[in-house]
Amino acid sequence: MFQNLKSQLTRNLLNIPGWHTRRKIVVIESDDWGSIRMPSREVYEKFLKAGIRVDQCHYCSNDSLENERDLSGLFEVLTSVKDSQGKPALITANTVVANPDFDKIRESHFEKYHYKLITESYKESVGSANSFELIKEGNQKGLFSLQSHGREHLNTKRWLHYLRNDYPETKFAFENAVYGISTTISAEKRKSFLPAFDFETYEEEEEANEIVRDGLRIFEKLFGFTSESFIAPNYIWSKSLEKSIAVEGVRFIQGARLHTYRVPVGEKATKRMRYIGKKNEFEQIDLVRNAFFEPSEKPEKDLVNSCLNEISSAFLWKHPAVICTHRVNFMGGLNQKNRDQNLLLLKKLLSEIVKCWPDVEFMSSNELGNIILKDKNE
Repeated sequence: MFQNLKSQLTRNLLNIPGWHTRRKIVVIESDDWGSIRMPSREVYEKFLKAGIRVDQCHYCSNDSLENERDLSGLFEVLTSVKDSQGKPALITANTVVANPDFDKIRESHFEKYHYKLITESYKESVGSANSFELIKEGNQKGLFSLQSHGREHLNTKRWLHYLRNDYPETKFAFENAVYGISTTISAEKRKSFLPAFDFETYEEEEEANEIVRDGLRIFEKLFGFTSESFIAPNYIWSKSLEKSIAVEGVRFIQGARLHTYRVPVGEKATKRMRYIGKKNEFEQIDLVRNAFFEPSEKPEKDLVNSCLNEISSAFLWKHPAVICTHRVNFMGGLNQKNRDQNLLLLKKLLSEIVKCWPDVEFMSSNELGNIILKDKNE
């Protein structure tokens, strides 16, 4: 009882600052599209036989490159629920544009990083030959708003360092075309490979900025438009990265309420309280996630009602509801049950949203950002 009251109070206090609107706006932000994680069930079983407990990580046991069945199932659910404007529910699909080229990296003896575009990753993955065309079609139909999540979901310099220094688990993963073994299940004492824009030196900081600029330019070439919003892998980025992405046309930054800027080792880190509509020094607008739907991570929790309560708190304070979810929740290539159960939960959540708030409007992150931008300029 006390814990519930405390949670409600905290949720309401956090919703006080920020841009306000009487409109009932719901945005669903979903990360990790385009990235490879666990390539197949066969590889998953190899890890278990090697004593690497991938079964204890919901990403390693459920997340893989999106296949055609994953996308068609998700689009079917989104299409089935309409908002007050007659528009279907949609997901802001934050996507990377590249993955490691394992063969070329091996040929370089782990001295140089090479990548291949997601178009190649889809062709090489079973059941994903048409996934690239499907995500573009979803974007055109207003079901999938493609936005940038960086070039790849990988700290390339850090990964190569461990590969060169013969860490057996990291090397085993590499030989099976995997880089994303979570530190929570790894027997190796190392830093995570997943935060692409983490760094320790000024040189590494500049390399991170070069990578993010490269990723945004590739994004524009692949999809034919500039990504207006951005979310860094693992929510880790520096202040200088904000400047880099501003130059490439990013006007809205997704993320959490509190951000600690990455700085080189030895420098004092700075923190920034973020709220919806707040501007940084580069005139970029903060978009802040204030509701959460992660059933793959917490299958035992009633996440539909939990998320509805968070949406209710946002609307009470006249804020948009920005729901955080990840691709893993809707993937079935490794575990079909994961996809099927969570799509049912998503449909239930969306149906309850339109039932509770008949005047609701579904929109993408960049649509919300442009509304805030226009409102602030008037």
